[in-house]
Amino acid sequence: MADFPSGFRFGSSTAAHQVEGGNSNNDWWAWEHRGRTTGMEPSGDAIDHYHRYEEDFALLASLGQDAHRLSLEWSRIEPEPGEFSAAAIGHYRRVLGSLAEHGLTAYVTLHHFTLPRWLSERGGWLAPDAVERFERYCERVAADLGDLMPFTCTVNEPQIVALFGYLEGLHPPGERNPHLWRLVTGRLREAHGAALRAFAGASSLGICLQLPALEPARPDDPGCVALADELRTEMWDAWLDPGIGGDWVGVQYYTRMRVDPAATTCFAPPPAGVPLTLMGWELHPEGLYEAIAGAASRTGLPVHITENGIAAADDGERIAYLRTHLEQVARALRDGIDVRAYLYWSSFDNFEWAEGYRPTFGLIGIDREDGLRREVRPSAGAFGEVARTHSLRPLV
Repeated sequence: MADFPSGFRFGSSTAAHQVEGGNSNNDWWAWEHRGRTTGMEPSGDAIDHYHRYEEDFALLASLGQDAHRLSLEWSRIEPEPGEFSAAAIGHYRRVLGSLAEHGLTAYVTLHHFTLPRWLSERGGWLAPDAVERFERYCERVAADLGDLMPFTCTVNEPQIVALFGYLEGLHPPGERNPHLWRLVTGRLREAHGAALRAFAGASSLGICLQLPALEPARPDDPGCVALADELRTEMWDAWLDPGIGGDWVGVQYYTRMRVDPAATTCFAPPPAGVPLTLMGWELHPEGLYEAIAGAASRTGLPVHITENGIAAADDGERIAYLRTHLEQVARALRDGIDVRAYLYWSSFDNFEWAEGYRPTFGLIGIDREDGLRREVRPSAGAFGEVARTHSLRPLV
């Protein structure tokens, strides 16, 4: 008996800046070259996916995947305000055409963390016309690429853009200001609405939300409880309602987060002795079910899992992670929840933002000492068999 219904999609995800290489015209490139990544290394050539996309898509398809999520790099498409690059648009038409040729259903993200330098220098999402500029970019993408974009994600993890960029200071622009954090949340909701307008009728539209399991580090501490409640408001309640709009909701889940106002980053470390990933994140698969159920019930929309994965040195841990987390997806389906896709993060080892190249999330490894050679891990084969059979048995 199948654990997943016919038509359920299995694939994996990437993001432009993390894999393409050479994205020198965005705010993250500037951030890296100021030494702001924990790994003290810039993205550089990344995995050179910008030039190797054809062979990469062929590899993913050969492994049994039938869907792929990627993002467009705004700073390539609009390198200066109002100046759109025909070459960049042509490149992305070839990329999206290649996906279709390889039988990979495209999930295309319009904004995945990076902003053009020209916008970041004017205040980024706090610039007075930021939403207007984003809408203009989306209109151009819809006109020139929309016919190749069956599924479109408006904004990737807007809660993380706001939290890490404006409250914790871990991502550009490095602010630690609660007022700006809340203000940017509002701006990003407006940006999502702008993208919905720009793409009306051109694609099936959704938003990809990071939905961690949030708990107070000390349940008897009023300060912990209050901050946990506020974070739930900003990360869950502000985004999960029927008024969010769109055709589907993307769920992205990794871990349980223990909220602590006394901690430097608002979050306490996991309890001693619990299994951790290379990112230092607690393994808590039950939280994926809670995220799926919460997103479905509160928005009334179908759910597509657009990111879920583990950074692990031992690929056996990755296979175990896939098993325990896909069990939660199968559980949601048995409970009648409308879940339509599972996209693992990530297709390849890549530039993991502030952590540099240290964390290895990929189903496919990258040998950075041997010309960025692709190394197919056993987990990629096991996941492909799940995709082919729609059964969890290959992971047991």
